[in-house]
Amino acid sequence: MATDHIRYDVLARDALRGVLRRVLTDAAEHGLPGEHHFFITFLSTADGVKLSPRLLAQYPEEMTIILQHQFWDLVVTEDRFEVGLSFGGIPERLVVPFAAIKSFLDPSVQFGLQFEPSETAAEAPAAKLPAVPAPSALPVAAPEPAAESKDEPVKTSEGAEVVRLDRFRKK
Repeated sequence: MATDHIRYDVLARDALRGVLRRVLTDAAEHGLPGEHHFFITFLSTADGVKLSPRLLAQYPEEMTIILQHQFWDLVVTEDRFEVGLSFGGIPERLVVPFAAIKSFLDPSVQFGLQFEPSETAAEAPAAKLPAVPAPSALPVAAPEPAAESKDEPVKTSEGAEVVRLDRFRKK
């Protein structure tokens, strides 16, 4: 097999991270349109990630956050985003470099991106380009739920909740 000196895998990964950066920048400037909301999974110990010791103890490897109704001060730069969220009623400020992100999902339109971790992405073969994720469930560190649903009581939990993504997929 020929050596890929151009590094198409790195170019594709960076281009898709640019899509994520653009979406978050638009959300920071204009809010989330319609029913759009985002599940963002990232490596909690990656370089540049800033979490409180409490959250790091709860999510020592990876964490999934939801940007929907209750987030504030979303700031997007070239290499990271920062956001305020509430966990168990305690406000937190998170800093997440784009290189730490493993996946992005907008279930309202069934759009998702999956990334190789940056350390191994440079060595990943072209066959492992980012694709739409296909897991049946992701661990989710959910921000305080908005009291919208009259059918479901608001649940408070000490740990992560598992959210099944199958209900968002078309059958």
